[in-house]
Amino acid sequence: MKKTPKKKSAKKPITPVTKKPSSQYSFYENVYDVVRLIPKGRVTSYGAIAKYLGTGRSARMVGYAMNASAMQIPPVPAHRVLNRNGQLTGKHHFNPPSIMQEMLEREGIKVKKDVVVNFENLFWDPVENLKF
Repeated sequence: MKKTPKKKSAKKPITPVTKKPSSQYSFYENVYDVVRLIPKGRVTSYGAIAKYLGTGRSARMVGYAMNASAMQIPPVPAHRVLNRNGQLTGKHHFNPPSIMQEMLEREGIKVKKDVVVNFENLFWDPVENLKF
């Protein structure tokens, strides 16, 4: 009996949060949905994700979500989320901290002194790239 290949399910559209989320869990899930869409070899910032979700002043909360993302299924590529200057400020939440840079470099992203080289050209803006 021949097995039929499973169809890949279409990704659910991301809806921006237009008011305060009712729980941190739902906010975190929205963050994870956006981060999973960042293409390999590209990076974004905590603030850009917050702005896309309609909570522009919650970049720190996006950082908290990234810190809590390690055991998520499907995985969340948290190494692609940096601060607004392209610095690897979240590296201390990786074990060992050097793994964040190593993961970026495996995707072809150069890092020098904990800063992504050519950050402006590698920056992926969810506001521009994810249309509703």
